[in-house]
Amino acid sequence: MAKQIVLDDSHIPTQWYNAVPDIPGGLEPPLDPATGKPLSPKALSALFPEPLIEQEVSPQRFIDIPDEVRQLLAIWRPTPLVRADRLEKAVGAKARIYFKNESLSPPGSHKGNTAVAQAYANRQAGVKRLTTETGGGQWGSAISMAAKFMGLECRVYMVRSSYGQKPFRKSVMQLFGAEVVPSPSPSTATGSAILKEDPGCPGSLGIAISEAVEDALASPGTKYTLGSVLNHVLLHQTVIGLEAKEQLNPSSTARFWKDCFCKRLWVSDGA
Repeated sequence: MAKQIVLDDSHIPTQWYNAVPDIPGGLEPPLDPATGKPLSPKALSALFPEPLIEQEVSPQRFIDIPDEVRQLLAIWRPTPLVRADRLEKAVGAKARIYFKNESLSPPGSHKGNTAVAQAYANRQAGVKRLTTETGGGQWGSAISMAAKFMGLECRVYMVRSSYGQKPFRKSVMQLFGAEVVPSPSPSTATGSAILKEDPGCPGSLGIAISEAVEDALASPGTKYTLGSVLNHVLLHQTVIGLEAKEQLNPSSTARFWKDCFCKRLWVSDGA
């Protein structure tokens, strides 16, 4: 039985969907960790390029995806919509269950969807270098790939325990040209202070974030990136849902079920 609904790359969305206009009351603004007060767009500019800040605060429901970003997404998009028939059987589902297979991207996860968009926006703004953090290495791998695509330098602060436990993830980042630093590190004041107090510190995502932010603020031509939390990251990930809607439209599902039906007839006749 056919298990996948597959689209060609002409069906990659041309616009991102911005959920904020459809959220009652909108979103609360991000807070300054030092003051606890909302960060203004001007304050955000110390870490993020103008195109991403515009996306972050945009009131528009749909935002155009640049052609270059779509061309790079086409390396692995659209991703298949897969029928989870075994899961349906296991849980006694009354409805069909599908999932989007986002593991087909070069770094192996959905995070490339926003990494490419963020790296593009940074290059568009004249940024030369990116810093970020990573825990298990998925986001670090994605932004390392995207930075390579855009000709940007990239430094990834990787949680020290993961740095030792996941050498293959580290190798993927380095293969794309990124510098991978175990965090806490002596490269920043934050990391140096932690190591002085606890030389064997295994690190944490919070420490790695602090180091990446400190590095970005202290280094000319550098901006910080992250793979979650903010609205522009959610925006870039809407390609998943938009493709799924297309895959579940009547014409796509009709082709899918016709294929299932024909294969079932063939198996039955052959038996």
